[in-house]
Amino acid sequence: MADMVADRIRRMIARGEIGDGQWLPTEPELMEEFGVSRPTLREAFRLLEADSLVTIRRGPPGGARVTIPGAEAAAAQFGLLLTLSGTTIRDVYEARMVVEPAAARELAQRGTAASRKALAEELAEARAAVETAAFGQRSVRFHRRVVELAGNQTLATVIGMLSEIVSRHLARAYDETPDTSAETIARNRKALRAYEKLVELVESRNGEEAEKFWLKHMRAARPHLFRGGDETQVVDLLY
Repeated sequence: MADMVADRIRRMIARGEIGDGQWLPTEPELMEEFGVSRPTLREAFRLLEADSLVTIRRGPPGGARVTIPGAEAAAAQFGLLLTLSGTTIRDVYEARMVVEPAAARELAQRGTAASRKALAEELAEARAAVETAAFGQRSVRFHRRVVELAGNQTLATVIGMLSEIVSRHLARAYDETPDTSAETIARNRKALRAYEKLVELVESRNGEEAEKFWLKHMRAARPHLFRGGDETQVVDLLY
């Protein structure tokens, strides 16, 4: 019975009847609506909490608040599956190399004025951070936005997870600390020039060249991303 209650609440969340950050009705109200006991309702809450769909506030007055998971939460579960199946970080990056250039092509060929403007805004944010430790995160976001703005939500969700997995793995593998050395800034500027070129290709609606260029960029960035490390390492998110 708890499974059925949890499923109905999932559907309410999926349909937008209860939005992110909103509190579910009180336990007495839900018990009456679903015709279940308090233990059954609380078991349903536990199932939803395991799905990262709600957070539970225990003690009076108590309650459950909707927390729609983002790419980070999804990546944690997906990354654990990859770790347990022995997937290498090279495999994950190569999956990105399949998706991102194709998305760049779609964005250039079918993108709207709004999507082109949004990518230009991401470029401006990256440019402003090029000499700071924040550039790494701006770079990750730029790559993700290329896919998101291409308009395919499934691919955007997948690439969000893959990007998060690569970022977490590298942070663990290399114990990264903020770096603003001259060498790093030079590398940042090189990446920024690639982003500027992609924006130009997108704005000129040149899909074929956008795809070729973004694949070339990702191949060139690969050795810098992994710092010459072992790409055959199994994805490591167990921390």
